[in-house]
Amino acid sequence: MFGRPTPLAKHERSLRHRAMGLVMGMQRTIPAALTIAGSDCSAGAGAQADLKTFQYFRVHGLTAITCVVSETALTVRAVHAIPPAMLEDQLNLMLESFPLRAAKTGMLFSAAHIEVVARVLRKHPQLQLVVDPVMIASTGDPLLEPDAIDAYRELLFPLASLITPNLHEAQALLGKTIADESELDAAAIELQQKYQTSILLKGGHIDHPECIDALANAQGIQRFSSPRLAVQASHGTGCTLSAAITAGLAHGMPMSAAISNAKNYLNETLRQSYQFESSDGTIIHALNQGTDLEE
Repeated sequence: MFGRPTPLAKHERSLRHRAMGLVMGMQRTIPAALTIAGSDCSAGAGAQADLKTFQYFRVHGLTAITCVVSETALTVRAVHAIPPAMLEDQLNLMLESFPLRAAKTGMLFSAAHIEVVARVLRKHPQLQLVVDPVMIASTGDPLLEPDAIDAYRELLFPLASLITPNLHEAQALLGKTIADESELDAAAIELQQKYQTSILLKGGHIDHPECIDALANAQGIQRFSSPRLAVQASHGTGCTLSAAITAGLAHGMPMSAAISNAKNYLNETLRQSYQFESSDGTIIHALNQGTDLEE
């Protein structure tokens, strides 16, 4: 998508405008995608980040909210879970009402919420599902109840087209440390064999000059790398990447191409990040998931 931000690459323009063609006379249509995630009131992560990312890629974004989080990039103050029955109703209504091609999960919070998501999505095997196993916030605050990890493993992972753990989440799922970049590929392959689906192991937390992610699937291993930028905005990077991949899948892109486009987009949201100053002088950094990045 982006080689350099100026000008937009031809295939990026094609992706963004493909959905704008007219069909059925003068009626417009674009792909729809669903995010099943928490609501971040600071709009840097969660469903808000997903919707901004979907919008950038000309995808109609739908939501099924799992919890409401009072947070910024610096702190998680409170988490209020949506009743599982309400989550189930949101899911059923969206899946009944829209021709969905792809969906993603973000913060699911509890085993009860994961059980609901799995029960509903099991009825829709045609849906490409990206599972971002959100467990710990970038602030270090836990975002998942302890018994929910087993629910991920047993109920949701078998439905996934792609799982996108970061380094800490992968270590929790494997029960061991991934020491450095040389162990990234082997860890991704181990997760792929364990859960029998594609794994994108994100290596951004590894000490390395580049941010390296490893995709393990039935075809083998593939690496994606991007420059490590000297910026402080990191809140919502995992949500943004998985949402961008989901948008690509909703457009019918192959998995590898969707990941490559998503990586380029994430790099631009980091490079063009911005900041705010709170009333007490605290600086809050934010990704730029805007509809129009600088060209």
